[in-house]
Amino acid sequence: MSTRLDLSKLSLMDALDLAKLIEMEACHRYQMFASQLGRSGGYDAGAFFATMAENEAKHGSELEARRKALFGDAPARLTLDDLFDVEAPDMGAPRRGMSTVQAFEVGLAAEKKAYDFYDMALPGITDPEVRALFTELRDEETEHVGMLREAMAKLPASASDEIEFDPDEAPYL
Repeated sequence: MSTRLDLSKLSLMDALDLAKLIEMEACHRYQMFASQLGRSGGYDAGAFFATMAENEAKHGSELEARRKALFGDAPARLTLDDLFDVEAPDMGAPRRGMSTVQAFEVGLAAEKKAYDFYDMALPGITDPEVRALFTELRDEETEHVGMLREAMAKLPASASDEIEFDPDEAPYL
């Protein structure tokens, strides 16, 4: 989890852009996982990753709308090249046949990673608006962890079962 930025120098606009990019990076990673795993027909690991991609995209859109309301069409100064793996789940996380519970654990780890990023950045941030935004975003990650844990608790026992597949018929990850 890293950025190439000096977070202590972020303006509020840059902080909103960074937060949106973090959500985009996670969304793209979850889309890739969903595509790699496919779906078995029920709520499986692939379906979970597709749902996570939708959630990250929605959060990114909300941040973008907030930024546009405050700063109009001012061009962004940050790009995806300015960060790596802040909230995105680890590239090697999915594997063919993983259970739905294992997919949820990947999502939980990513949300905790995002919480840690915002929490560790806070002491170095002096701008009160950026500090407030990062505190809000950190707290939202705590909510996301809670929502995932609640959803996990409602999964049927079969959600822990790994899915058997024929390696001759399954695409490689």
